[in-house]
Amino acid sequence: MDEIFSRNILYWGQDFQNFLKEKNVFVFGLGGVGGYALEALCRAGIENFSIIDYDIISKSNINRQIIALNSTIGYKKTEIFKKRLEDINPNINLTTIDDFYSEEKNSEIFNKKPDFIVDAIDSLKSKIKLIKYAKNNNINIITSFGAGNRMDCTKLKITDLAEIKSNDQFIKNVLSKLKKENILNNLPVVWSEEKAKSLKKIKTTEKISDKNGTLIELTKFTPASTPIVPAVAGYLMANYILNYFYVNFCKKVL
Repeated sequence: MDEIFSRNILYWGQDFQNFLKEKNVFVFGLGGVGGYALEALCRAGIENFSIIDYDIISKSNINRQIIALNSTIGYKKTEIFKKRLEDINPNINLTTIDDFYSEEKNSEIFNKKPDFIVDAIDSLKSKIKLIKYAKNNNINIITSFGAGNRMDCTKLKITDLAEIKSNDQFIKNVLSKLKKENILNNLPVVWSEEKAKSLKKIKTTEKISDKNGTLIELTKFTPASTPIVPAVAGYLMANYILNYFYVNFCKKVL
């Protein structure tokens, strides 16, 4: 297996590669952002993942999602990612949860404490609940505040929650709800300084059933989306996590 990660090892060495192998990362949301973050972490050599998403691949995903192809339309995202990640690294230890995230499922999902959470959830309510759970249980988490309605990936940045200055309505809504939960800082966030743009506002209401048969009604505004920004946002999240692990590894070595 060392040959797969030989170029990684040339940069950070065998000891850190072995360190990464034992890490456990949970990825919530396997769309444009979460999918690229997940694959980058897998290619880095992390071998333990839990992936959570209820969605299936559609034609409208093809412009920006790494697993979306004409040949994968109609398949569950968790199913396709399982095959893809096992093809990258046959030693991977993967838990797939083909379900919609809600706080009622925390005891089932978090039967083991992860080393890091990637929050790439679209639903505002679910995002807040996940961040709150992570903070209350001292779990490292990085969140994305949306990559839709944007074209310029150079306007993306990672800052602490307390440093965000934005007039974007979605970002303001997230900040407001987190403030009500007394979550004000110590949360890394990927967000864009670019002004959001969409030529048309599309509102849809979707009824889905979770794996227990509970009917969930979702009202969503479909954002415009371009190929580059979600991918870069995902890579920035993976980059943050890898750097976090590397710094902590070096502290232990020294």
